[in-house]
Amino acid sequence: MSSNNDSIKKTVTVAVVLCVVCSVVVSAAAVLLKPMQQYNMDQDRKSNILRAAGITDPSKTVDELFSQITTRIVDINTGEFVDAPEAEDFRRAAGDPSRSMALDRRTDIASIKRQPNLMPVYMVESDAGGIETLILPVYGYGLWSTMYGFLALEGDLNTVAGLGFYEHAETPGLGGEIDNPSWKASWIGKQIYPNVEATQPALRVVKGSVDTSVAGAEHRIDGLAGATLTANGVTNMIQFWLGETGYAPLIANLRAETQAVEEVQLNDDAAELGSAEEV
Repeated sequence: MSSNNDSIKKTVTVAVVLCVVCSVVVSAAAVLLKPMQQYNMDQDRKSNILRAAGITDPSKTVDELFSQITTRIVDINTGEFVDAPEAEDFRRAAGDPSRSMALDRRTDIASIKRQPNLMPVYMVESDAGGIETLILPVYGYGLWSTMYGFLALEGDLNTVAGLGFYEHAETPGLGGEIDNPSWKASWIGKQIYPNVEATQPALRVVKGSVDTSVAGAEHRIDGLAGATLTANGVTNMIQFWLGETGYAPLIANLRAETQAVEEVQLNDDAAELGSAEEV
């Protein structure tokens, strides 16, 4: 009987020791690999931003290319830039009631439930300080999943420069066609707003193909065959994030700043011309 007890004790002891050893190994691996995992996630984020902006150069590293881009944090409510680098992780902020706000059903057309108070935006600036490209994080629910991506705008803050999704679980061959290079390329050159004063986007994905001879074609994107709900989700995402609930206040502020800079430049040019004529 005692030998049986000893055998059971040994078995239990070995099992416990193995569990402890395995736990230590797994925990150590998780701690040691965390910096590498974080680095890979950061590189992936940068790569997706660069692709959306159309910035590619096989001879340069991701970090070298990303050095062209300035990261800013914007207060969604005011459209003003703030100093809060931790807000770049907007997905974590969305789950924190102290850093996000709940959306009512009428407002939440993108079906995201909570919206971060602060969002990161990315800019490619010219030597003169103007904006050449503005890259905006966007996300919204499709048919099966939340679609996360980046939308890039040209310097006029109205013309689409690029679009890319980096995470979703839409049906391959149907809603998954939002990853189709040809479909994404069809966004380039399209107009978000009907005019520079507008704050409500006119751009939307339609059923079927866009008739380019019809007025308003610049605000229409070809539909996705067999994926109407995913296409509607993309439209709702654009309507939400480029509207007054999203980046419209920021875009209005940037346009006002650009106009002010242009006016100063015009006045300086006029003053120089007047001085030259006097001479």
